[in-house]
Amino acid sequence: MSTSKYTSKLADQRVLILGGSSGLGFAVAEAALEYGAHIILSSSNQSKLDKAVDRLKAAYPTQTSTQTIITHVCDLSDAVNLDNNFERLFQAATANGAHKLNHVVCTAGDPVHTPSLNDIQAQDIYRAMTLRLVAPAVMAKFIPKYVESSPSSSLTLTGGVRSRKPAPGWSIITAGTSGIEGLARGLALELAPVRVNTVAPGAVKTELWDPVPKEVLENLLQGFKDQSTTGTVAAPEDLAESYIYLMRDHFVTGSVIESNGGVLLK
Repeated sequence: MSTSKYTSKLADQRVLILGGSSGLGFAVAEAALEYGAHIILSSSNQSKLDKAVDRLKAAYPTQTSTQTIITHVCDLSDAVNLDNNFERLFQAATANGAHKLNHVVCTAGDPVHTPSLNDIQAQDIYRAMTLRLVAPAVMAKFIPKYVESSPSSSLTLTGGVRSRKPAPGWSIITAGTSGIEGLARGLALELAPVRVNTVAPGAVKTELWDPVPKEVLENLLQGFKDQSTTGTVAAPEDLAESYIYLMRDHFVTGSVIESNGGVLLK
């Protein structure tokens, strides 16, 4: 008799992915579908969400015929209206509260902006922190109302390797990623029994790098490869495994999962 107590852990679970139209979030959506979950994708652009759904339906015709995909636009960069934007998002994600969520994953990000120390302005700090740190902190107040209160439920934030390995010119990013890890540890206590963790990626090749000129990007990626132990840059599918793990292990909370190619070893 065959059993599937491991591979079925996410079957029929409801997973909300912020930043789900591309990059890490899209890879998490793919993985969640493969594990049998119903997914809710959110980003700031409906056109990108529609394209993401089309890609998922083309890649997973069987799953998407039986598993739900919901999309909802939510602008996380609009600090003034975050409360209203999140309320509408969670209402849409849960059918007005009828179906509670099991997991929330925050992968939303914008292109990395690292001004030199002499050029840093307050708006640079606000810009870097709003999407990645302020928005998840504000969102946390909605977790008790809309997420199933159980150790099998989770909230996963996205930090970065710079919290452990700063580099010149990356002070704002270092502050932000360090803050995300601290926020997750605090929320793990405040939102218990819902588990709260952080994924801290190293260099990952996603669409966020698309605005960088090709020659510059090639040099950057080669530099990241040289700094790693594996000699590689991650693909989003690599990191998706970390997010899936944090959903499936019901005993991990307040923790940081590092996926960085061994960059901390060099």
